[in-house]
Amino acid sequence: MKNVTYSYRVTDTVGTPMLKVGVLGLNLTIKDGEFIVLTGSSGCGKTTVCRLINGLIPHYFDGEKSGEVLLNGKDVSAQPIYETAQVVGSVFQNPRSQFFNVDTTSELAFFAENQGRNVQCIKDSMEEMSDKMNMSKLLGRSMFKLSGGEKQKIACGTIAVADSSVVVLDEPSSNLDKDAIEDLRKTLEMWKIQGKTVIIAEHRLYFLRELADRVIVFENGAIKNEIVGEEFRKLSEEDTKKMGLRSVINVSEYPKVKEEDTENTIQLKDFKFTYPDKIHGIAIKSLTLPRNKIIAIVGHNGAGKSTFARTFCGLNKKAKGTVCFDGKSVPTSKMLDYCYMIMQDVNHQLFTESVEEEVLLSVPENLPDEERERIALDALEMLDIDQYAQMHPMALSGGQKQRVAIASGIATDKEFILMDEPTSGLDYVHMKQVAEVMKKLKEKGKTLLVITHDNELISCCADYVLECCWGCKLA
Repeated sequence: MKNVTYSYRVTDTVGTPMLKVGVLGLNLTIKDGEFIVLTGSSGCGKTTVCRLINGLIPHYFDGEKSGEVLLNGKDVSAQPIYETAQVVGSVFQNPRSQFFNVDTTSELAFFAENQGRNVQCIKDSMEEMSDKMNMSKLLGRSMFKLSGGEKQKIACGTIAVADSSVVVLDEPSSNLDKDAIEDLRKTLEMWKIQGKTVIIAEHRLYFLRELADRVIVFENGAIKNEIVGEEFRKLSEEDTKKMGLRSVINVSEYPKVKEEDTENTIQLKDFKFTYPDKIHGIAIKSLTLPRNKIIAIVGHNGAGKSTFARTFCGLNKKAKGTVCFDGKSVPTSKMLDYCYMIMQDVNHQLFTESVEEEVLLSVPENLPDEERERIALDALEMLDIDQYAQMHPMALSGGQKQRVAIASGIATDKEFILMDEPTSGLDYVHMKQVAEVMKKLKEKGKTLLVITHDNELISCCADYVLECCWGCKLA
């Protein structure tokens, strides 16, 4: 990359075209076989670098670019994107946006088929990949019935089958549990041994500690710091905190949380939801949870965490069960009156033309307009995104979109706030910020149920941990 500047063309709330800087005057050389980690705060330019390498910029995204991006000496801008794809395999930040098939086996073969590879070679690669990446249980499944983490594993698997010489991954661990992250680490290690060039944009750093040749820290579209592998491996937790980065030390167990006795509880009775296959779902006879606390919901990908959350808040319409709290017994079908849910894929719940309008949707309509606007802007300011108030939500980075959705949760008057992977795509500073916001919501009497694989978040704010271990199958 030679003196590359790229600005996205986006619009504000009144439809006025404007430019948003992705990278600014970037000079970067990556050698064959290098393992490069791109990190930094949300919106700092990591994803833009990935898109410059795989050709999505300028062939897909609309904007203004200057400078050169050369792949093996060829200008990425000048060649068709399918020629770049013969060399570069990509795992997107939102893997759902790169799927083309309705079943997992066809999806895993799709990229390699498009390269015109031999059928038997593809089958052999799939068998080897499913064994090494521990994915045999995901073969032959419907793409629509996978958890977020399972979809992420499939996206990584397609690249392994295709055997690309350059692999670009954008936040591949964001929705993975600790075992799946270990499977990913082994895959990355295998690619490194095979001599592939790996460029990975990540906030989670611990699983990359022994793999990185260089770590490049971005800030506001420019390289702020470059750390060679040996230096990176020696960083202490204090060092990474000073740089605003996630820890390079693995927290292997869930941190110990508070164990306060409380008479203020939530009772779940006869909870049951079954998917159309009559096999997967949840069945809970009785469960007691604390009220006005932060409850972390943990467990493996596919264990039923999101199903539990959707059932609790009434989004699974055919679910059965009752939630008892504050002297009330509420059927799950009526729980939407009391709940607000921030989804794992926040793109599902961004509807309006501006960030401010998005948050205003959650503010009670019976309040005066000035009061509603103040609540919305206060919520945006709490999460450090008030400067984007007039931007279109879809013009933001993945981490910034996540914070917009959380701001909507802050602005609501609902008693229960459910968050599905709220710190997915967030750097250390904004993860801490979200933790502090959760604590403030708890002080206001809210109960928060937070699905997460983020042990750093749990250690910052959780009062209780609920571990899902029923394997998403009915007993």
